[in-house]
Amino acid sequence: MMVEREQIIRQFELAFPDAAQDVRIARAPGRVNLIGEHTDYSDGFVLPLAIDRGVSIAFRPRADGLVRLYSVDYCERSEFAVDPAIRIERDPAHSWSDYFRGVALALRTDEYCLLGDDRPLRGVDAVIMGDVPRGSGLSSSAAFEVASALALLSASGVPFSGLDMDAVDSRRQIAFACRKAENSFVGVGCGIMDQMAATMGRASHAVFIDCRTEHHELVPMPLGAAGLCLVVFDTGVKRELAASPYNLRRRQVEEGAKLISAALGDPGIRTLRDVSRKQLDAVRAALPTTVSERCEYVVEENERVVDAVRALRMGDYSLLGELMYLSHEGLRDLYEVSCMELDAAVHTARATPGVLGARMTGAGFGGCTVNLVAQEAVQALVSRLSALGFADSWAFAVSASDGGKVVE
Repeated sequence: MMVEREQIIRQFELAFPDAAQDVRIARAPGRVNLIGEHTDYSDGFVLPLAIDRGVSIAFRPRADGLVRLYSVDYCERSEFAVDPAIRIERDPAHSWSDYFRGVALALRTDEYCLLGDDRPLRGVDAVIMGDVPRGSGLSSSAAFEVASALALLSASGVPFSGLDMDAVDSRRQIAFACRKAENSFVGVGCGIMDQMAATMGRASHAVFIDCRTEHHELVPMPLGAAGLCLVVFDTGVKRELAASPYNLRRRQVEEGAKLISAALGDPGIRTLRDVSRKQLDAVRAALPTTVSERCEYVVEENERVVDAVRALRMGDYSLLGELMYLSHEGLRDLYEVSCMELDAAVHTARATPGVLGARMTGAGFGGCTVNLVAQEAVQALVSRLSALGFADSWAFAVSASDGGKVVE
């Protein structure tokens, strides 16, 4: 269910009856990655889009540095201070608040020049609600971070013109500050994709990101005009146990890049971004089988992302769909991060007339699939996916959305 303005304002009035005047709302979207999985930490390419589900924060600026938070989803409160003289600590009892705390710390140092003019960071009373399923691989954490940054900056007097969709430089800095919060404060080694999608997304566009240069480009994706839409299927399999195999995959591709560099005598190869398919084939015998397969997937996936951008520009959605299927096969067979539920969902989608493409999205080991579907086939696909009978699974349509914003 989408979070409506009236819902979250009512929750704010209940949580902070003493502060229910002049309430603003910051909202940031989740994201679905259309193609380009596990390429970011090899300096590769990704193609996400912001979606019309996300995290909303109703907030009211305070005159002091106190931050009072209430999470509707967790039914919990947390408090801390943003005053420069007070250390911002993690809250083990309410770990969800660490994302807000980490963003506040990143903004307070003003390393990203977002406050400006010696403007101090001010406190807020804030209520958080989300409609992105947690643990599904749709980046609820990045949406929370970006909404938190927008709320704190707005409360601290940063003009709305500095936060709107055309303020590209400021939005990039917000993405970088949020990534730092997740990396350094929360302790999750994410790349820039999720935060960039949540800040730079545009309606009817995908966001092509070069993870080495951190340059982004908006790619038109007018699915509605083509009679198509995207359907996300949440398998209900949560990903909390994925950290260990995720880190192992990362070590394997880093090892692969070093071995390829040594075998070719090319010190210019720093990551698999620098490796072509021809180079990989030339040294495959020197690589352990598993490392070779991991490298093969990443090299091919980077090529698929570039081909997917080309397909979108040409309006060739059949090609885009086939690239999605190939991506899933690589994730299943070479990178081995899929699971039975994800494979069954993709198999079901492929057998459904009117579905052009499907793949797992996110880190894997659970979470969601994304499906490119003709509008007239959506109900049939949803019915077939529901018939798989996975506990806590559900399917819903998403559309490309604008990045985060603040409204009064």
